[in-house]
Amino acid sequence: MDPLSDVLSLLKPHAYVSSGFDAGGDWAVQFGDQHKLIKCYAVVSGDCWLTVDGIADPVRLVAGDSFVLPTGCPFRLGSSIDGPAVGAGEIFPAARRGGVVTLNGGGGLFLVGSRFGVKGNHADMLLGLLPPIVHIHEQPEQAALRWSVEQMMKELREEQPGNALVAQHLAHMMLVQALRVHLDTGGGDRVGWFFSLGDKQLGAAIKAIHAEPAYQWTLQELGEIAGMSRSTFALRFKERVGEPPMQYVARWRMLLACDRLENSSDPVATVAASLGYESESAFSTAFKRVMGCSPRQYGRFRKAGPEASYVAASSRSHERRPDSENGSRRVQHIIAVAAADGRRASDQRPAPASR
Repeated sequence: MDPLSDVLSLLKPHAYVSSGFDAGGDWAVQFGDQHKLIKCYAVVSGDCWLTVDGIADPVRLVAGDSFVLPTGCPFRLGSSIDGPAVGAGEIFPAARRGGVVTLNGGGGLFLVGSRFGVKGNHADMLLGLLPPIVHIHEQPEQAALRWSVEQMMKELREEQPGNALVAQHLAHMMLVQALRVHLDTGGGDRVGWFFSLGDKQLGAAIKAIHAEPAYQWTLQELGEIAGMSRSTFALRFKERVGEPPMQYVARWRMLLACDRLENSSDPVATVAASLGYESESAFSTAFKRVMGCSPRQYGRFRKAGPEASYVAASSRSHERRPDSENGSRRVQHIIAVAAADGRRASDQRPAPASR
């Protein structure tokens, strides 16, 4: 697969919910931290303003526009930029399929939207690779994404046979359609992993890394693939992607390892070999350097339950920097929760178990 497909596949979309929103008069709704939720919307009629935490400029949305919020940041929708906002939890009921929520009698703005969650304690690191806002206002792309959103609503509302599988594919389609357009129209000077995919030279190197993650890549080889000298490649990669090339290679391997540890019963030695490590100890050292704990600890923490997953989600860095420090802190939060759970369980036993 290509790098973008790799990242989206590891996110494993699930828990699809679609609904409509009809607002009138002066209104504003504040949505809190989305806890590993990706939201896709299409404006059917009317207009509104979108502001996203961490993004300086508000976005004006008009009829026909579509937008995607891939990173789960808190955001606000309103008829104006300023003014008081009602919390989303006060007007939106518990997740339901295909309904329409009306505010102030409706009639001013109507949009349809779908949301889906992503899985894995490493999901925040993957989401951090994506842009916080994808705004689509070119007519051909509007129609494609809008069709996907509306079809998602139809599938979830009517509950026809096979609708769960259709919804899964529609969720992927919506996100990929939006990200493709954003990449094509994002300009050649924007910084970040996502925009580097559109750079012909850096994109070729990233694609090679993803195609063969177990290969023992060197700066010289990656530079040759990118058509640059070793030093020029290293400098440009760090400037555009946000981290040195070999650090990116190691981090991508660890993300693949996290996925295997969470979703398979493969022993650590097998995971290590599949990613090009000659010994389990070398792999464990690299894993701990990036993720902040050993592979065996990470494998156990995947069973720590929803609380640990929630902590992993809520410990997201505000700046969402693509570095190993954020990953380490996130996993350390999981360790702390799992340890606390273990201590509570131990306190409840009649007698302490020997180790």
